[in-house]
Amino acid sequence: MYTTRPAAVAGLFYPDNPTELKRTVTDLLADARGEASLHAPKALIVPHAGYIYSGAVAASAYARLGGLRGRIRRVVLLGPTHRVPVRGLALPEADRFATPLGEVLLDRAGMQAIAGLPQVVRSAAAHQMEHSLEVQLPFLQQVLGDFQLLPLAVGDATAAEVADVLEQVWGGDETLIVISSDLSHFLPDALARKVDGATVDAILALDSHLSHEQACGATPVNGLLLAARKHGLHPVVLDVRNSSDTAGDPERVVGYAAFAFQAEAGPEKSRKVEAEQEEAEKGSFLLKLARAGIARQFWEDVPEPSVKPWMAEPGASFVTLTRQGELRGCIGTLEAHRPLGIDVRENAVAAAFRDPRFMPLSRAEFDRVRVEVSVLSPHEPLVVASEKDALDVLRPGIDGVVFEYGHFRSTFLPQVWEQLADPAEFLAHLKRKAGLPLDFWAKEVRLSRYTVDKWKESAA
Repeated sequence: MYTTRPAAVAGLFYPDNPTELKRTVTDLLADARGEASLHAPKALIVPHAGYIYSGAVAASAYARLGGLRGRIRRVVLLGPTHRVPVRGLALPEADRFATPLGEVLLDRAGMQAIAGLPQVVRSAAAHQMEHSLEVQLPFLQQVLGDFQLLPLAVGDATAAEVADVLEQVWGGDETLIVISSDLSHFLPDALARKVDGATVDAILALDSHLSHEQACGATPVNGLLLAARKHGLHPVVLDVRNSSDTAGDPERVVGYAAFAFQAEAGPEKSRKVEAEQEEAEKGSFLLKLARAGIARQFWEDVPEPSVKPWMAEPGASFVTLTRQGELRGCIGTLEAHRPLGIDVRENAVAAAFRDPRFMPLSRAEFDRVRVEVSVLSPHEPLVVASEKDALDVLRPGIDGVVFEYGHFRSTFLPQVWEQLADPAEFLAHLKRKAGLPLDFWAKEVRLSRYTVDKWKESAA
C-alpha cells in the first residue's frame, strides 16, 4: 500500500474544484507574458502565494515549458518551510502528493539517493500543511502531464548544503529543478519595488547571499545560484510584480518574481534540441501506432498511421497499459528481431488481450487506459562474481535488467525502480518473477542491462 500526502491548501490558495482549477491554470498559462522557450530551462524560480496574487507571475515561468511534455520526466521541487521548523532539507513520509487534478508519484529512487546526506531528514509534519510546494503542482501537472516529483521542504540550512543536494539529483534534460520563493514581505509599494529590484539584480548576478528579508525562500534560492554558477547556467528574468499589481493593499505588499535558468544555446545545443524534438515526435507516433493496433481489434475502420522510414528498422519494445495508475497489461520483446513498427503494434495487441495476468481489454475500457511505449537499447552483459557485485553495479532508475539462470528468465523495465527503489529489493523481486526464491543465487546466474526511451499518453 502506498501513502498519499493530500492537498492541504486547495480551496485556499487555489480552486479545489478540478474543473475550475484546470480552467484557472489554463487561462493563466495562456495569458502569460512572453513566448514559450524552445530550449528546456534547467531550473525555475517561481512564487508561491495564492493564485489570485502570484499565479500570473508563476505562469510566466511555467509557460516556458511549452512543448517539453514527455521530455521532462522528473521535477526536483524545493520550497521554504512556513509552519514547522526543520534542520536541513526534509523529505516527506509519502509515496504520492495529491491535488484536485490527481496524484503525482514521488521519485523514490532519487529520494533514497540523497537520504544518507547529513543535511537531509524525513518529516511528514514539515510537508503536511506546507503550501510553498503544493501550489506549484497544478501548474506542473497541467504543463508536463506525467512526471515524478522529488519534494524538499527547506529549513535551517546553508546554501552549500542545498547546492550539495541539488548536485546529487541534478540529472540531465529529463530533470527540472523548481525553487519556490516570494520576495519581500509587507513593505509599502514604492519601497518594495526598490528592494525587489535589488534582489532581482542579485539573482541575475548569481549572488548567493540573499537574506530572508529579500526572499522567503532565500536558502533554496542561494543553493540554486551556487549550483547554477558551477554548471554554467545563466538566469533570465521573466516577470516581476507585487501584490498591489494584482489584488493587494499597496501599503503592505508581497513581491513576486519568476526566473528561468538555462545554458547558452550554441550550435551543439541546438542540434541536441532538434534531436530531442525528433525523439518526441517519434514517441508520439509510436503511441498512436500502439493505440490504433488495439482499436482495430474493436473497430474495422480505424486508419493505419502513415508509414515512417525508421519503422522498418529492427527494434525491441514493451507496451504497458495502465488504468487509474494501476497496471492493466504489459507485453514486450527483449531483443530486436522484427521491424520496430510491427513490434510495437503486436506488443500493444498482446498487452491488451493476451497478458495472462488480466482479462482481455473490453471496449468500455478502451478510452480509460493509458498507453506507454518503451523502446529498448541493446543489452550490455554484466560481469559479476556475486550478488553483492551485482547490487554494486546496478543503476537505480536507469537500468532495465534481464535475469537468466538455466531456463529461468525474467526482466524488469527501468520504470520498476519507481516501486522497488532499493537494488536488493529490485533484484529479489526479479528472481521471484523468474520463479526462483527471493534469496537465490548461483555462479551460473547471468545478468544484463539495457536502457529505454519511453513515452506515455497524457491523462485524459
